[in-house]
Amino acid sequence: MTVPHVYLPDSVSRRPVEERTGILSYTDNQSRQVSDAVAVEEPLEIRFAGCSIAVTMRSPGDDFDLAAGFLLTEGLIDGAEDIASITHCPTDDRDSAANIVNVNPVDPARLDPEHWKRNIYTTSSCGICGRASIDRVRQDAVPIRSNLRLRCRDLYRLSRGLIEAQRLFGTTGGLHAAALFDSQGTLLVAREDIGRHNAVDKVIGDRFRKGALPLHDTVLLVSSRASFEIVQKALMVGIPVVAAVSAASTLAVDLARESGITLVGFLRAHESAGRFNVYAGAERILPDTTAPGLAEPPSRRSRPLSSNAGGK
Repeated sequence: MTVPHVYLPDSVSRRPVEERTGILSYTDNQSRQVSDAVAVEEPLEIRFAGCSIAVTMRSPGDDFDLAAGFLLTEGLIDGAEDIASITHCPTDDRDSAANIVNVNPVDPARLDPEHWKRNIYTTSSCGICGRASIDRVRQDAVPIRSNLRLRCRDLYRLSRGLIEAQRLFGTTGGLHAAALFDSQGTLLVAREDIGRHNAVDKVIGDRFRKGALPLHDTVLLVSSRASFEIVQKALMVGIPVVAAVSAASTLAVDLARESGITLVGFLRAHESAGRFNVYAGAERILPDTTAPGLAEPPSRRSRPLSSNAGGK
């Protein structure tokens, strides 16, 4: 089931995610005036049944996916059938209109003030800072059940896929990325945003609005540290493996271990080799000399996979 939605004109709903600005650049004590690309950061107000529930600092674009993913991973909705429509809110100020999204539920009673204890201001770097939902997530979320298995070289290959998907990072150096891969190692969706949790919400929102949940046999890669809110969002939609290029936090490790998520950090790929740390769910990671994990894309497969397929 896909979610109905209404778009404002392209000039309003599709806004630039980078801008050029003049800077003074220093190299070896020598300076020069140059133009540099800077990532755009703007607030997005998310409304549910017309009630403002959150303001997040984000990169413009894919705002409906962001709003839907946010509501889903925060437990305000359970599925696409709960949403009647998603719209930008019309105002006299077109800039303001592009920064306000309203999600209309089928049942307005879903907006429970006691369930949603207070409005949140989410910065670019933190999703649910200080909110009491940590305990709620542990109580409400269903532990992960998945037979997905990965070899070391699978993770290295997916890591390179994430890098290839970071088009805007290449020009600005200022955006995080999240990418979702299926059990065959195929890229399903990738999103970039100035906030790491926003990028994940956009990925999840894309799958949600296309009726592709749950995500039991997928791998989520993020170009950031593995924080609690990243693992939380994966747990809410059934993602069994989360891999990050940077470190994992204590809360993230605890939640991953409690919920059956495989959590990988410091993932670095170099050609067919690399390194990473496994903080939770190590049983899903297989040495390259054991049974196959993800299938190699046909264009890259040098020989058929077998139970003793090897790798460098």
